[in-house]
Amino acid sequence: MTVTYSSKVANATFFGFHRLLLRWRGSIYKLLYREFIVFVLLYTLVSLVYRLALSDPEKRFFEKLALHCNKYAEQIPVTFVLGFYVTLVVNRWWNQFVNLPWPDRLMFLVSSCVHGHDEQGRLLRRTLMRYVNLTSLLIFRSVSTAVCKRFPTMEHVVEAGFMTPEERKIFDAVKSPHLKYWIPVVWFSNMASRARTEGRIKDSVDLQTILNEMNTFRTWCSTLFGYDWVGIPLVYTQVVTLAVYTFIFACIIGRQFLDPAQGYPGHDQDFYVPIFTMLQFFFYSGWLKVAEQLINPFGEDDDDFEANWCIDRNLQVSLIAVDEMHMNFPPMTKDIYWNDSEALPPYTLAARIQFMCQIDTFDLILTFFLVWCCHTFKITLFFS
Repeated sequence: MTVTYSSKVANATFFGFHRLLLRWRGSIYKLLYREFIVFVLLYTLVSLVYRLALSDPEKRFFEKLALHCNKYAEQIPVTFVLGFYVTLVVNRWWNQFVNLPWPDRLMFLVSSCVHGHDEQGRLLRRTLMRYVNLTSLLIFRSVSTAVCKRFPTMEHVVEAGFMTPEERKIFDAVKSPHLKYWIPVVWFSNMASRARTEGRIKDSVDLQTILNEMNTFRTWCSTLFGYDWVGIPLVYTQVVTLAVYTFIFACIIGRQFLDPAQGYPGHDQDFYVPIFTMLQFFFYSGWLKVAEQLINPFGEDDDDFEANWCIDRNLQVSLIAVDEMHMNFPPMTKDIYWNDSEALPPYTLAARIQFMCQIDTFDLILTFFLVWCCHTFKITLFFS
């Protein structure tokens, strides 16, 4: 679901961001078009009532009301409140991404430190990594709506192969009112300790390193649980929402174009369409929508984290690392720079052009000449 556009802006160019403005998926237009349509319709309705339905005395009263709303709407601290709130939300969003549980460091340790080419050794390594993935799955089920839809019950977790029926019975037998994501961590620790006793783990230092890494993994999981458990205080979210929408409703009345014949300051022209008011609505409401989308990145919005992809990826690579790749590495050979004290990898023609364009005019002319030669004579060159 994450919208990736980094490759589109890899190089700074003239109007480099303009291409991003035309994208729909994950865009502010997709998030805001319904509210924008409602705002335009309400503004148009009030304008039509003022111009066509009100009598002259009623118009004078409405004009005073509009001037009053316009004057005091500017006293609502929308920019300050909204800016601070969005900054807080973005920081929470990034911290949750940083604390996503990845099993890579654990699978490297398990693959290299838990020995045994027999079936029991293979079973031990795969079981350890299955417990690691089960821990992250239980956390993702509690924080992500997409994962909860995929694994709504523990029976679905068993059917997916993260837990055996026997393990499910032991899991259910543990009576605790709290989320039991820590149970696979206990299983992992006990099994690793038994592997040390049996000699599958050769050194106590290796065992300590594995357990320390498992504690780090558990910390990532508990951090995600903590962010889901303790959110931004509701009162702050309510204050920001009320500030933005109060300002918007005040603008619907206060930013009306009034009768120029009445001589009100700033109302000497009647433009009908409030372009800058619409832009102000777009920016403030868009800012609020950014916070609304990022406050919980484990939903199903376009820019939310792809938790289901993380689950699939983590299970696949961790099992491959501790099973198929266990002590399976290519033979050592001399590299191509064995007798070269100044190793310099080659450039392709396109990379060479990019590099030479940053040197001087003469080199640039030479590069274009080489390109012409290659194109004419169908030659593929590598520069060293």
